[in-house]
Amino acid sequence: MKGIYPGSFDPMHNGHLDLIKRASKLFDHLTVAVYTEPEKDVLFTAEERVELIEIALDGKISNVDVVIFSGLAVEFAKKLKAEFILRGLRAGFDFELEFEMALMWKKLQKDIDVVCLMSSLEYQFIYASRIKEVARLGGDITGLVPNNVVDALNLKFK
Repeated sequence: MKGIYPGSFDPMHNGHLDLIKRASKLFDHLTVAVYTEPEKDVLFTAEERVELIEIALDGKISNVDVVIFSGLAVEFAKKLKAEFILRGLRAGFDFELEFEMALMWKKLQKDIDVVCLMSSLEYQFIYASRIKEVARLGGDITGLVPNNVVDALNLKFK
């Protein structure tokens, strides 16, 4: 079974890392797909985001790769012959958005299913946009993101 985990990952945080580790046990192969064209402004280039994820994973999960993609996630999943798209759910708000997206993806590619994992309790409040805001204002983001992301954010905001 193949799955993809699409997202902007700007930046990757410990909630993303937790989902990747847990999902790697569910799938034979998981592709973390870094989206090049998010609707929001990004701090890191797609190449930088891939590198940050790869460093955080540190080669410790052999069935996970990280790639850049553009266009529709379901089309990318189909191209990779993936049967599943992984999504993470935090409290409340995420469910509505992910539910809508899953229904649209199912309409576009009926052979691809969406698998949602609940975020671990300690990561329920972590959002990439908040992490960037806290880092930009000089706050301590240690423990919210992998150490290499702490360093990268500190460099961006100095």
